[in-house]
Amino acid sequence: MTRTRLLAALFMTPLAIAAVLLLGTPWLVALTAVLFLIGLWEWFRLAEIDDTLHRSVLLVANLAMMVAIVWASRSSTGFSFVLFQLASVVGVAWWLLAMLWLKNYEFASDHDTNARMFKLAAGTLAVVPAWCALALIHGSQPNGHRWLLLALVVIWAADSGAYFAGRHFGKHKLSPRISPNKTIEGLVGGMVASIIVALVGAPLAGASMAQLPAVVLVVVVTVGFSVVGDLFESLLKRHVGAKDSGDLIPGHGGILDRIDSVLAALPVFALGKGLFGF
Repeated sequence: MTRTRLLAALFMTPLAIAAVLLLGTPWLVALTAVLFLIGLWEWFRLAEIDDTLHRSVLLVANLAMMVAIVWASRSSTGFSFVLFQLASVVGVAWWLLAMLWLKNYEFASDHDTNARMFKLAAGTLAVVPAWCALALIHGSQPNGHRWLLLALVVIWAADSGAYFAGRHFGKHKLSPRISPNKTIEGLVGGMVASIIVALVGAPLAGASMAQLPAVVLVVVVTVGFSVVGDLFESLLKRHVGAKDSGDLIPGHGGILDRIDSVLAALPVFALGKGLFGF
C-alpha cells in the first residue's frame, strides 16, 4: 500500500504543480471545480445520501452556485473578485464553527434527516469557499500562480512533516476519538516543516524580507486550519464507519481524502494574503 501511495503521489504532484503554474486562472478554476465537485460527491456519501438522483441534484445545485458567482463577477469593465473574497470570509467563519463541532463529537452523529442536512450544508460551506479562495489567490497580481503553489506546498509539507514527526516522536494524542494516529508532536513537526517551506518559497513568490514575518504568521494559522479540515473529514467518516471517502486514487482513497486539508486552509491563506498585502 505504501508503494502504491508513493507512486500515485509521484504521478499527481507534478500534474498539480504544472496546472497551477502553466494554466490561466479561468482554466485552472474550471479544472479545480471538477475536482472539488468530485470531492463534494464523496462528501454526500459520508452524509448518507445514497440515492444517485438526490446526489446529482445536490451536485448540480452547487455547480450552479459556482457558475452564478463567476457570472455575477463579470462586468463591462472587467472581472471583480469581490464575491470570491466574501466567499473566502464565509469559509473561514465556517471552519471556526467546525472547531466547535469537533469538540462535540456526537453532534449530527445520528442517521436522521437533520444530521444529513447539517452535513450537506457543511459540504457546501467547505467546498465552494475553498474553490473561491483558490481562484482569488491564483488570480491575484503579481505572481498569483506562485502564491497558490506556495499555499499548496505549505499544506503538503505540513502533512508530510506531521506524518514523519508523529511516527518518530508522537506520544501525545491530538484527538484520539476522531483520529487516533494524529499527535501533538506531529502537529509541531508539520508546523516546522511548513514554516521552513514558507521562508524559502515566499521570496520566490515575491515577498520582501519585511513581509516574511506576516507570511509565517499566515502560514501557521493556515496549517492550523488545515488540521481542522483533516479532522472534520475524519469525524464524518467515523460517524458512518467509512475508512476512506472513496477509492478513486490508488493508495490514497478518494478525492476528498486528498483535499480535506486544502478545503480549510485555502480560505485562511487567501484572507491572510489580502489582509497583509503580500
